[in-house]
Amino acid sequence: MTQPTDSETETPQSYSYAQAGVSIEAGNALVKAIAPLAKATNRPGANVSLGGFGGFFDPKAAGYKDPLLVAANDGVGTKLKLAIDSGKHDTVGIDLVAMCVNDLIVQGAEPLFFLDYFATGKLENGVAERVVAGIAEGCKQAGCALIGGETAEMPGMYSDGDYDLAGFCVGAVERDEALLGDKVKAGDVLLGLASTGVHSNGYSLVRRLAADKGWKLDRPALFDQDVLLIDALLAPTRIYVKSLLPSIRKGDIHALAHITGGGLLENIPRMLPDGCRAIVDADAWEQPRLMAFLQAQGHIEPGEMARTFNCGVGMVLVVDESNVARVTQELEVAGEAVHRVGHIEAGTKGCTVRSASGAWSAREAWEAGHDA
Repeated sequence: MTQPTDSETETPQSYSYAQAGVSIEAGNALVKAIAPLAKATNRPGANVSLGGFGGFFDPKAAGYKDPLLVAANDGVGTKLKLAIDSGKHDTVGIDLVAMCVNDLIVQGAEPLFFLDYFATGKLENGVAERVVAGIAEGCKQAGCALIGGETAEMPGMYSDGDYDLAGFCVGAVERDEALLGDKVKAGDVLLGLASTGVHSNGYSLVRRLAADKGWKLDRPALFDQDVLLIDALLAPTRIYVKSLLPSIRKGDIHALAHITGGGLLENIPRMLPDGCRAIVDADAWEQPRLMAFLQAQGHIEPGEMARTFNCGVGMVLVVDESNVARVTQELEVAGEAVHRVGHIEAGTKGCTVRSASGAWSAREAWEAGHDA
């Protein structure tokens, strides 16, 4: 009779989730740490309490009578790589919120609540907390509640130290206040609100330039000795919600365009009705030194700049000529830098950007409402 071997009598190895690289304890600790951050974003309609399977929001408690709900989702793109590589995680959460809420405000919608998705290979709570703190700050700037989210620890999916972000936001607008582009007409004026930098688009090109040109990101920027180049590149996307809401609710704004992927040329046509063309005068505002630096470093053609970057304008408004002075004054009081950047004329739906050096045009590029 064959006797069992030692290997056959040994106790089988007991596997655990932690041995596979996922720490339930770290996840629970993160939820506990970020709960006060979420609570700080409370607003009428939301009573934030993390830990449930879903977050509730009451539009009636927020003061809406006949609301349309508007939803948006987005990410931060490869700007995250600059944040990860430099160890600067505090503001990419603001970018995440901004990319969503600025897309809602262009429909006239007030952002009501926000949910985030944070995915990484190994959860480092110090990093995750800094990211979520930025998300909470963005929500406070936008006036929306952070009512929940998801943290995914997925060993093998991401390189060490890497993470990705996605954001989801829902807003509301009273049915008769929605901005649908139907009020835009020839003779209307284009106003531009200044950006705070590159915002959250075009970073694949920025990073390519940084690598090819050997930029020293931890040294003062050539165009501004008072700021490190990495800090200039990571300046968070401006959130325009609170500045724009009063003018929207008074009916003073006919349409809005958030200048994201695709730059001026591809985004402005998205707010126009058939038969209207936007004419943008690129000489009407001074190009920020950061944009001039990028253009010079990459020998980027002006048309490519207008199709890739915001060129210093993060939001474009269509306003009736009679309301320009009032809207401009109200936005300036709210802290915005406002430029008169062009006008609407009758013609093929699209956008033409003109300057002393030439003109560049684009027809409407996106019918389905997704970003370039």
